[in-house]
Amino acid sequence: MGKLDGKVALITGAGQGIGRGIALALAKEGVHIAAAGRTESKVVATAEAIEELGGKALALRCDVSSADDVDAAVQRTVTHFGGVDILVNNANDCRPGPLLSFTDAEYERSFATGPLATLRLMRACYPVMKERGGGSIVNLVTSAAVRWDASNYGVYGSIKEGMRSLTRAAACEWGVDGIRVNAIAPHAMSPGLEAWMARNPEEAEEFRAGIPLRRIGDPETDIGRAVVFLVGEDAGYLTGATIPLDGGQSRWG
Repeated sequence: MGKLDGKVALITGAGQGIGRGIALALAKEGVHIAAAGRTESKVVATAEAIEELGGKALALRCDVSSADDVDAAVQRTVTHFGGVDILVNNANDCRPGPLLSFTDAEYERSFATGPLATLRLMRACYPVMKERGGGSIVNLVTSAAVRWDASNYGVYGSIKEGMRSLTRAAACEWGVDGIRVNAIAPHAMSPGLEAWMARNPEEAEEFRAGIPLRRIGDPETDIGRAVVFLVGEDAGYLTGATIPLDGGQSRWG
């Protein structure tokens, strides 16, 4: 028996890294998982891992920049599992870098997979959650948006801050419907970060030393378990908040 037995979660970017970690953590608490992602083989692997644990999972190929894909993912989840109780907006195609290094097309892609995708997914899940008496939404943002030195993080931060603004607005507008909406600013090992650390061992060590807990978070045990708390009854009075999950690296004002 898990804390969230029978709940249904739709998680974007669930094929690897933090999205996969959240999916596994929720599945171990009895949540049925709709694992959505752009690369079908990766979300299939996540779904198979959940089923090996005895859980229930559905793999969905979904490019969150596509309105049609978003609507189809929500509809397939509802058809397969009967509804949606938890939405995790994790997928986002955006990179750090100097302002002058970005083309209009890159920024538009970042926006389409960030704030626009978040709005579409929340909007599509809202009536389903309302009909079920409530739900919980978790949007993934970043502490890079509040760095004292924003160099190389202007585009990335602006995309994530757009998602954070939507988080707060949805929490205020939908609380009356029993829908809680929070954001997390996580820092955890991902394939991209792991590759960068392997290429730059000295810089990686400096980076790790800048984290008060002196380690990089684990996608499942550090981030996923925190999401289990956020979407559960123990956090039932928490909404509209941004929770930093970065080992103390950032200081939010």
